[in-house]
Amino acid sequence: MPLIVMCGYPCSGKTRRAEELKVCFEQNTDRKVHIVGDAALGVEKNTVYADSQKEKNVRASLKAEVERKVNKGDIVIFDSLNYIKGYRYELFCLIKHAQTPHCLVYCLTSDEVSTTWNTKRDAAEQYTQEIFDALVLRFEAPDSRNRWDSPLFTILKEDTIPFEAISDALFKRKAPPPNQSTQSQPLSSSNFLYELDKITQEVLMAIFNAQKTSVPGDLIPVPGATEKISF
Repeated sequence: MPLIVMCGYPCSGKTRRAEELKVCFEQNTDRKVHIVGDAALGVEKNTVYADSQKEKNVRASLKAEVERKVNKGDIVIFDSLNYIKGYRYELFCLIKHAQTPHCLVYCLTSDEVSTTWNTKRDAAEQYTQEIFDALVLRFEAPDSRNRWDSPLFTILKEDTIPFEAISDALFKRKAPPPNQSTQSQPLSSSNFLYELDKITQEVLMAIFNAQKTSVPGDLIPVPGATEKISF
């Protein structure tokens, strides 16, 4: 069912807000709520975000887990940085294919506030300053004018989470219509076997006829093909 994508700087309160949303939905609906995020994969952030290939692999694993969890009845909250707009677009394509609504929750903080919150974490949970600064520099802020970033809910550190508005965006709004790139296409037309048999017979007859006059090394034209085959 619906997907909520969390977004923001490192240490901007995304996980706290995700947990708040989970509690709200569990108290006000009868739906199961799943949180997918770095913690579930045991991601060692300072190692992963220092290596572009490792980070790419983690993003792929997280996206696959989101895809597995999205279904007709449950709510999925994706708690990660989600700082790359191209990655958010991939998530948008995923929900179009699943034909379910989504929204983006942007935890907006300054880098100074996030830095302070980072230093207050246990040492094992902290980002190194180098990794933190690099992630802030690479962050691509969401823009509600982009369909993959909309509807967008921007939440400041002192704000109360707008549960009703988020709920309405998920349950009172139609899912984006799938397009050809996200729809599963039929494997064949209804007369597939007939057409296959017809083409096979044409190819076989062309080869049999060529055998009567050809010698080894000759090139034989094949019906429906641009290249010839060697006899």
